[in-house]
Amino acid sequence: MDFSQWLSLTFIFHAFLSLPISSEPSLSPEVLPQIPVNFLDLAKSSEVFDWMVGIRRKIHENPELGFEEFETSKLIRAELDQMAIPYKYPLAETGVVGYIGTGLPPFVAIRADMDALAMQESVEWEHESKVPGKMHACGHDAHVAMLLGAAKILQDHRLELQGTVVLVFQPAEEGLGGAKKMLDDGALENVDAIFGIHVSASYPIGTVASRSGPILAGGGFFEAVISGKGGHAAIPQHTIDPILAASHIIVSLQHLVSREADPLDSQVVTVGKFQGGGAFNVIPDSVTIGGTFRAFSKESFIQLKQRIEEVITKQASVQRCNATVIFNENEKPFYPVTVNDKDLHELFQKVAGDILGIQNILDKQPTMGAEDFSFYADVIPGYFFSLGMKNETQGRFESGHSPNFRVNEDALPYGAALHASLATRYILEKQSKPNPPKGSFDDEL
Repeated sequence: MDFSQWLSLTFIFHAFLSLPISSEPSLSPEVLPQIPVNFLDLAKSSEVFDWMVGIRRKIHENPELGFEEFETSKLIRAELDQMAIPYKYPLAETGVVGYIGTGLPPFVAIRADMDALAMQESVEWEHESKVPGKMHACGHDAHVAMLLGAAKILQDHRLELQGTVVLVFQPAEEGLGGAKKMLDDGALENVDAIFGIHVSASYPIGTVASRSGPILAGGGFFEAVISGKGGHAAIPQHTIDPILAASHIIVSLQHLVSREADPLDSQVVTVGKFQGGGAFNVIPDSVTIGGTFRAFSKESFIQLKQRIEEVITKQASVQRCNATVIFNENEKPFYPVTVNDKDLHELFQKVAGDILGIQNILDKQPTMGAEDFSFYADVIPGYFFSLGMKNETQGRFESGHSPNFRVNEDALPYGAALHASLATRYILEKQSKPNPPKGSFDDEL
């Protein structure tokens, strides 16, 4: 049965059904604090844990870059088929969206990214990458495994869910804005809220870290071609030197933060690319520079973008050069600021406190990193948090984007249980807040 058939039948069925799906009390509000504990026990069972580990290792051995996750997507769909979970495919080339529950509101989403990085793995182990130059160095293989683990737990309780959990398996998080394309393709249709997890070597196993409000910066990329007039380095008076112009531009760009931005309003401009010339004694015709810019508010981000373009073009002109600035938003869309919803933060603290203990909920300081989960949280309430996996007894765990990156697979049950518990708690709390009846005061305003 495909998704559309499932959804149609579900709505017809529930149109005639006014009683709860099941009289089973295991997901009732009275036992809210026990639900996460029970889900963690399920996730730690050898059946579920070993299954998640196996999935994670298969994906790790066969890493795929953004919008190329065809085999990863195929594996996900096979597992969903095995669990009889309906889904939509494809969204954003390789994305998959699954559905568990009634097919009726409330709808809550839990998300995992699927893509790997273009780098060579340096960790030597039985399940290292089999694809030269590609590696899961940011934990997305673990994210997929944990979301499938949550799906298995939730599917076993599907008859008790009084709402719908939406499973979002997203491509191309690494700089390509896969979340935006998932949104454009309708991945969050009818969805009221969304949660996302990222594994982290910065926090101990059995802990989580997050906060309410802005947590990750908005980010974008720029590239500029500075054109002059090339010639022999011994007679610079006959040239217009684009290297000198680019050097002035780079220094001036640093003043945007140090002299124009409020010191209490975090911003970054970094030039990480400089290409020009190929000989010691030749001044080139042109130079290409590129970089990234970050800010913690939409207003600051827009101002920074405008000033980057002005500084590059006008400084080039001062040096008798021409400059073309390219932001290339189609290929690399600007990421919004990642903002955690206040109400979802309160729900997260309840769930994480039940499952881990309140002492294991850590405060995460905002950073200038960017994450395309922000596209989701920009249109509906969203919540993004870090899942600790550091364990000193197992050696050093490197941070993401390192060729020595490792995943502590002991963290997988925590991620699966948190995903499942957050979605369940959200649905149950929504149920306890009935809509005002027709003709009420609110309805007449």
